[in-house]
Amino acid sequence: MAKQISQEELHKIVKSVPMLSASASQLLQLTAKADHDLIDVINLVRNDANLTARVLKIVNSAAFGLINNITSIDRAISYLGERIIVSIAVGDCAGKLFEKELSGYESAGGDLWKHDLRTAIASREVVTQSGADISPELAFTAGLLHDIGKALISDYLQGTVAEAVELITTEEGLDYLDAEEKLVGFDHTRAGYELAKEWNLPDELCEVILHHHEPSKAKEEYRALIYAVHLGDNIAMMGGFGTGADSMRYKLDQQYTDYIKIGPKTLATIMLNVDIEFEKLEGSFNGSGEKN
Repeated sequence: MAKQISQEELHKIVKSVPMLSASASQLLQLTAKADHDLIDVINLVRNDANLTARVLKIVNSAAFGLINNITSIDRAISYLGERIIVSIAVGDCAGKLFEKELSGYESAGGDLWKHDLRTAIASREVVTQSGADISPELAFTAGLLHDIGKALISDYLQGTVAEAVELITTEEGLDYLDAEEKLVGFDHTRAGYELAKEWNLPDELCEVILHHHEPSKAKEEYRALIYAVHLGDNIAMMGGFGTGADSMRYKLDQQYTDYIKIGPKTLATIMLNVDIEFEKLEGSFNGSGEKN
């Protein structure tokens, strides 16, 4: 039987997670603003020696196949784009969370990062392909962070998969989110939201983390973005990259058509594009593509 998490215990769990670095925090705040420029990102990264070194290492990895090494941080960021810079900054700060084995979901270490990275790519593709009036880079960042709460409550869900599945199959209308709340008192969206608030993330990102499975419950001003991530999350799971036992055990909010105009052919194109970009990004982040 799972152990119930009290509000006080959840607060302690959140407080035990290391804060984001100043650079990562500023980067997330900056890129959430619609009126920011790439030069703002460049100036921020330039003032962080460790982040600069990581960016240069990745841009010169074999995954990007450049003939000549890039030594200028300006050129590196212009080439990679801000979505990859955000991924590097977040991954460096919260890598342990993303790489954690999710025993409560019967999911291996690293599966959360793979799922979130695919969701991020898919969310950006959804925005781009549908022509929605949303920042594609913000959709990417939101997708990257959407499931962070799973790393916080996974240990408390250990050994509950069979019970969760039974709840879903025997009680009409329930999904895995409901099962989590019944089993431990909180679902992963609430846990992630509490962490996002602790990290002082922009409101848009906090709302995505809280409502990515139930976008219709979000504030109207954020719904389009959240529906994009909602679809991106489902695309990642349909592609075989979920986070274990909960994969494909959530409801698809059919109201997405009110915010995101996308058809079956476009969906197939997105899934293909996600596969291609994921292979490139994953190869560069895990270091397997470094040049000699």
